[in-house]
Amino acid sequence: MLSVFLGTILAVNFGPVGADPARAPQLAARGPLVVMAFGAGGAIYFSASHDAGKTFSPAVKVSEAAIVPLNRHRGPRIAISRNTIVISAVMGQTLSREQHAHGLPSDGDLVAWRSRDEGRTWSKGAIINDVPGAPTEGLHSLASAENGNLFAAWLDKRSGKGTKLYGARSTDSGLTWSKNVLIYDSPEGTICECCHPSVAMDSTGQIVVMWRNWLDGSRDMYLARSSDGRVFSKPEKLGTGTWKLNACPMDGGGMAMQHGRVVTAWRRDHEIFLASPGAAEQAIGEGVDVAISSGTKGLYAVWTTPAGIRAVSPGHSSSTLISPTGSFPSVIALPSGSAVAAWEDDGKISVATVP
Repeated sequence: MLSVFLGTILAVNFGPVGADPARAPQLAARGPLVVMAFGAGGAIYFSASHDAGKTFSPAVKVSEAAIVPLNRHRGPRIAISRNTIVISAVMGQTLSREQHAHGLPSDGDLVAWRSRDEGRTWSKGAIINDVPGAPTEGLHSLASAENGNLFAAWLDKRSGKGTKLYGARSTDSGLTWSKNVLIYDSPEGTICECCHPSVAMDSTGQIVVMWRNWLDGSRDMYLARSSDGRVFSKPEKLGTGTWKLNACPMDGGGMAMQHGRVVTAWRRDHEIFLASPGAAEQAIGEGVDVAISSGTKGLYAVWTTPAGIRAVSPGHSSSTLISPTGSFPSVIALPSGSAVAAWEDDGKISVATVP
């Protein structure tokens, strides 16, 4: 396994913000524009790069609340819809007193903010969920299509009887959101309760949602598709193996579209796999918390190991260490053929280019 540094660490460190560590970075890109959202304390922040990730603007505060979940893949998501940047996050006002709440709110909603001036100013938030308090687990995903449509999916507790998967669509760049739709309801009463979902959209506007299920004692990954954001297909299990586990790994994986093909990345035990629907999974290394993105040259994947952040990039047969420290990485491929990765690192957000 290679151990050379593939990434070039930039002179970009965000946080800590006051006494609060910077956490949960997420990336999106359109041409040379790379945008990033992250959280610190009770606030969501934004920064932009206009030179393909070489430099970033000072962070701008988007919004704040008493409680903004930022742990274990919670936190903001970001997408670009036509000429609008959209950030979403779960926010609440009252701390939950339930057992195993882990700092989550007892109230709150999934909120979307818009900027039409490349992130300098931000709109008032629009609430995506149509039942108050439904997304308080804080785990969600957001994606955009080439036609500008957006789709959000989240773990939902509106029934009070287990966790379900819900979603909503926007056709006006996040200004308004559709009636919420039930994407999946497990016959065993709940999906995996603390693993984030993933959303991807292709050039035709097809929506693909991935989540970790809970069936027959297994915590395996499934996906469903929709052409309109209203009706979803029968779920498809990913991979040929299974993970028998009477616990939640708090790790949902990632998903990308590669030449019209769905490619997923996820963890089973301490192994990271790539898989497409209907095909066997391919192991790429040991670790947790994988993220992926597809670019003109191929697929990029980054994940966390005890020795730091590792990456697989097009043209490399083995994973490479890009940082000896850090956790919870994200990655976005660029039209130039490279990629940008960001991750949590000792209270700061570090950013690197990945060729």
